[in-house]
Amino acid sequence: MRVARSLTVLIALLWWFDSGYAGPDDEEWISLFNGRDLSGWTPKITRHSLGDNYANTFQVEDGVLRVNYDGYRAFDRRFGHLFYAKPFSYYRLVVEYRFVGEQAPQGPGSWAVRNSGVMLHSQDPRSMTRNQDFPISIEAQFLGGLGDGVARPTLNVCTPGTEVVYDGSLLPTHCFDSKSKTFDGDQWVRAEILVLGSATITHKVNGETVLEYSLPQYGGGAVNEFEPAAKPDGQLIEGGYLALQSESHPIEFRKVELLSLAGCMDHKAINYKSYFVRSMPAECRYSTDR
Repeated sequence: MRVARSLTVLIALLWWFDSGYAGPDDEEWISLFNGRDLSGWTPKITRHSLGDNYANTFQVEDGVLRVNYDGYRAFDRRFGHLFYAKPFSYYRLVVEYRFVGEQAPQGPGSWAVRNSGVMLHSQDPRSMTRNQDFPISIEAQFLGGLGDGVARPTLNVCTPGTEVVYDGSLLPTHCFDSKSKTFDGDQWVRAEILVLGSATITHKVNGETVLEYSLPQYGGGAVNEFEPAAKPDGQLIEGGYLALQSESHPIEFRKVELLSLAGCMDHKAINYKSYFVRSMPAECRYSTDR
């Protein structure tokens, strides 16, 4: 009897490893950027069709995803966003970035120098109009220091067509600063963002929590030429697309990784994960599944 039980356990363990599923505590991060090309990503640049990578704005070189303006005679308010192929709702996102070079010719102003970001909970890029400047979304804003000793925090929040709650009240401004330090020069910065649907969003810089807000919802302004149906003011935003921004200053990304926090929360399933916070019963897989 003891031998039979041991064999049963051994067979179950072998099946587990052969199934391709990691252990319940093993984090399964997804590399959204493969380091070789723009597979899985689609650009949308103001006054250009979805998929038109005007002047090779978004490019990959030496394992780095670059936002580059060498092909621009003038920026001419061509705000761009590079969208990932699928939406997410509950997740951790890691982006490693650095600012390089000089702002594109005739950039929109000094505010856009060493300024970029990643858009969270974004509308589907297919619902954007040709002339729309920013997607309706929550922006985790990246800012670089200007080397002048003036504080310029990064991982702030901006709200194109949206609003968020901070310290119990809707933020009255379009952008709100985090408490991060200033990062001058061309140094790499690690941004980590924890997104919990329409509940809370937390920003970290190099491991330090610098901002937390809640109840992302449609509303506010700071976005132009959008379809009204894409902005049902007052409605909470549970999830959406991710997009890397092109806002007139060259920036590089060497890592874009995501850990989904939504999935099977049934301990009996082979793909149960202890770190999931949102239950998705339809995704559960069992040993009897074919």
